[in-house]
Formats: sequence, structure tokens, C-alpha cells
Amino acid sequence: MAKPTKRGRRTEPYAALSLLPLLFATPAAAQQQDAQLWTQINTNVPLTDEVRVTLEQIARFSDRQDGLYQTEFGALVGVKATKGVELGFGYRKVGAHNANTGADEDRIRQQVVGTFGGFTTRFRVDERFNPRGSEIGFRVRPLLRYNQRLGASKWALFVSHESFFLPNSTRWGQRSGYERMRNIVGFVVPIGKLMTADVGYLNQFRPGRSEARAQMDHALNLQLTINLQGQVFPHLND
Repeated sequence: MAKPTKRGRRTEPYAALSLLPLLFATPAAAQQQDAQLWTQINTNVPLTDEVRVTLEQIARFSDRQDGLYQTEFGALVGVKATKGVELGFGYRKVGAHNANTGADEDRIRQQVVGTFGGFTTRFRVDERFNPRGSEIGFRVRPLLRYNQRLGASKWALFVSHESFFLPNSTRWGQRSGYERMRNIVGFVVPIGKLMTADVGYLNQFRPGRSEARAQMDHALNLQLTINLQGQVFPHLND
């Protein structure tokens, strides 16, 4: 049997590496991809040194769903429990538009937010009320975010991760299990004394469940936060 030449031995690793894209081709082809734009405005209104109200407006746009596909309007009351820890309770009205086949929903939320240096955590529970059925759909949403100040400026780099766990199924369409994850990387940009903007890339992945295909969304994420009276509050994304 002929011995492999030196040239043949040198090319074997490259031949193996050339097969790597094939390992990822099937999952990439099996999932749906979408380009999106997510916008949000939060206005923090302090009532006392310990209590604030946050007014929230959200609009999300999608290529696959013909433009504006979801709006959310809500309010959340935050109460400082101790240093670095805040309790929150709120309501949101969620609207479905254009090619979005979901129904308009009412959502009630409870959350605990903790700030520890550059890290901020949020543990949120949603109750979803859907007109297509009488059951309440519960969602559990742990989030972790890290902010890194850039030198002496007020700019910061941030990364965040949020997972969605659904503990129950409903007849109107919610299915229990791990439902999605959201990962964001971006910059915090100061705008004057009362406002900051989060500008970043958001990746949302929903694994395939039952007969549904996996879905990956790539979004430009723009969030404006207005802190009335100049007070600073925990800074998170939705």
C-alpha cells in the first residue's frame, strides 16, 4: 500500500475543516429567520424616594409579518424594598397587527429587580389573559444584564440574557416548556441629563416545538429611557 505523501498529510486537516459548514447547514435551513426592529420608550416618574411609576410604550416591526406586528402599552409600580432591590407590579395591553396571528392580550406582571455593581437581575412572572380562552397562561422570565462603563464617559457597553419558561399549557395556544431566549449586546448612550438610549443587536431564538419550526429573529433594538427629576433607576430591556 502506498504511503501518504507529505502533501497529502498536510491537506487532510483542511479537508476535514471544509466539512464543518455541513454540520450547521441542516439546523440553519430548518429554522425560520426574520429581520426586525424593536422600539421602546420608558418614562420613570418618581412618586417618593422609594416609589416610582414607569410608563411603557413598545412597537415591534417584522419583515415576515408585514411591518408593525406588535404594540404594548403599560404601567409598572416599583417599590424599593432594600438597598439594591426593587419590587414591581404592573399591567400591559398587548396588540397584534398585520400578519401577526396572535390575539390581543391583557398581561399582569410581578417582578423582583436586584442591582449588584455592574450586574442587574430581574425575575418576572407574567399572567396572560387571552380572549380565545378562559385559562390564564403563566410565564416565568429570569433576566441577567451586565453594564461596563467605557472609561470616564457615561457611555457603557451592555450584554443581557433572558429566558422564557411556560409552566402550563392552555386551550388557546400556550404550550408548557422552554419557549424562547433573548440575547442583546449594545451600548448605553446618554442624551442630556434626563435620558439614555440603549442601541444594540437583539437575537431571539424560539426552539421548534411540536410541529412548529424553530424561529430566529435578528432585531435592531432601540430603547429610550426618560428619568424625570433626574433620578436613576435600574436599567433593563423588555
